[in-house]
Amino acid sequence: MKVRGLAVGPLEENCWILADPDSGDVVLVDPGDDADRILAAVAASGGTLTAIWLTHAHFDHIGGVAALKRAHPDVPVHLHPADLPLWRMAGAAAARWGVPFEPPAGEPDVALAEGDRLFVGAHQFVVQHVPGHAPGHVMFVGDGLMFGGDLLFAGSIGRTDLPLCDPVAMQASLARAAELPDETAVFPGHGPTTTIGRERQANPFLSGQARVVGA
Repeated sequence: MKVRGLAVGPLEENCWILADPDSGDVVLVDPGDDADRILAAVAASGGTLTAIWLTHAHFDHIGGVAALKRAHPDVPVHLHPADLPLWRMAGAAAARWGVPFEPPAGEPDVALAEGDRLFVGAHQFVVQHVPGHAPGHVMFVGDGLMFGGDLLFAGSIGRTDLPLCDPVAMQASLARAAELPDETAVFPGHGPTTTIGRERQANPFLSGQARVVGA
């Protein structure tokens, strides 16, 4: 499987493009903005877009959904239902940041749940519910890869001072991420890729040197 990242929008959110050359399936993780660039990358992959997976519903992670659904109305959008409040308030949140935003039409198509198994061709990913940064935040784990949204960054973690954040839940979710094998490659919502082993050694929030706090 091939993975390509695009930093999109003014907050430089990472949209991950997962492509399986054998099946031709392409999945987008967190298409946050710049739908035209994302569509061009999908076309360049030579595959067919089959799904959109969302780690959570903050505006910088869903800003490209509306345009993508216009181009591919039959492609299902996956989101944990605990994040529906954020999905519905994303336009107002973007306005507070002064970021242009087109709200997606309607609701997501598929409700994600802990333990769900999703596929890119024959490559399987398991949904793990990791709330804290957002109530319905999930990570997609499989093939030695973790697409973790704003749970874990290289040297840092996602914010816990925004509406509906939960620092206690975030601490538990980070502990769960730390249980993944050291060699697991982490594809975060912002910034460079890393590994669980590297973060367990150098990230104070995974090494136990720092505790998560809220606002």
